[in-house]
Amino acid sequence: MYCKKVKTKSGQVRWECIEDGPANPITGKRNQIKRRGRTKSEAKQKVENEIAKQNLTRVDPKQVKGMTFDQLVDKWFEMYRVTKVKKNTIETRVEQIQTLNKKMAKMPIDKLTHLFYQGVMNDIFSEGASKNTLLGTQNCANMIFKFALKHNFMAENPAAGIIIPENPKTIEDLQKDSIGGKYWERDELNEFLDTVLECGLELDKERFFTLAFSGIRVGELNALMKSDLDFDNNLIRITKTMSGQNENMREYELGTTKNESARIIEMEQSIMDMLRELVRQNDEHKMKYRTLIDDYHDGDFVFARKNGYPYFRGDVNYRMKRILKKTNIKRHATSHIFRHTHVSMLTESGVDLPTIMERVGHNDPKTTLEIYTHVTKKMREKASEKIRGNFDDLLQKISFQNKNVTLM
Repeated sequence: MYCKKVKTKSGQVRWECIEDGPANPITGKRNQIKRRGRTKSEAKQKVENEIAKQNLTRVDPKQVKGMTFDQLVDKWFEMYRVTKVKKNTIETRVEQIQTLNKKMAKMPIDKLTHLFYQGVMNDIFSEGASKNTLLGTQNCANMIFKFALKHNFMAENPAAGIIIPENPKTIEDLQKDSIGGKYWERDELNEFLDTVLECGLELDKERFFTLAFSGIRVGELNALMKSDLDFDNNLIRITKTMSGQNENMREYELGTTKNESARIIEMEQSIMDMLRELVRQNDEHKMKYRTLIDDYHDGDFVFARKNGYPYFRGDVNYRMKRILKKTNIKRHATSHIFRHTHVSMLTESGVDLPTIMERVGHNDPKTTLEIYTHVTKKMREKASEKIRGNFDDLLQKISFQNKNVTLM
């Protein structure tokens, strides 16, 4: 719903809200509902009331009689799954649908009220669901109910204006939400990588050094193939990402990158030398295991299991958690922190923002810009400190001159 402040002919300021209502039943043309109020909430409520009123007259009682929530979901999902949605997004929606169906699968949709649905969200929260899980489930339910409104199955959207329950934020939450909590400082990265070298298991060194010095996503790392590595020019080509139902290695799927575009990353010589050695070892493993393992999979993955199948995000995060337990790093982190840390590394190295965004494959500059701004501010502060430290004797001359002027 779009809302703005407007001036009336008498010069008074009012809030005006606009939202699409049910399409004209004869022409099918767009029908915008516009209402004004003294406050934003009043204007929004007027629009919602009018939409509900118009929807009510369009609901066909015969069509919805006996229809339950799970039946509505089936109708919506049949449409949703053939839209331009990635496989891993569909898998996420399936999980969210399962969560909703556990609470209201057999609920008749003509009995499904805002109050009942709020209770559903409260129950999911009380069972320990994270805020992100709640927001994702709410988003899924909202799409289902909007589908119902569009096809005249329901008169109102029970998910509209819902309150997402949440616990009071802890100190740890505040640290995670802060910009500084989104990436590791140099000493933290150094400690983690040192621990990887000392205590890491097979592939840990190659995984985490590559993530830290490339900024690629974990799914992109797991999808890397031998053909993506250009050792002559020290380049890595990013064209795909790894996903799979329940992270079953034999049911993996390769999809396009998050922003559906390919990119090429120039890498340091030492990282490419490390990956070259890994590829050499993979070739040896292939010669050894493809005759010993019945279902050996020759996928040519750079980060492959002994049987040739790829790894998933969960595997990498599990290994990362193991390493973190052996460090003094206290704040929570997943493998995604390497992307943000890489942005800070590039910023400190003097790389400009457009080049950083191109390298990490960010269409949305929000987080990248936040980190870039935060790091450059710290760099400016350090520059000022260095000036004071190196030229303090000259600055003292100003203090001495000011003191003499005061005495005179």
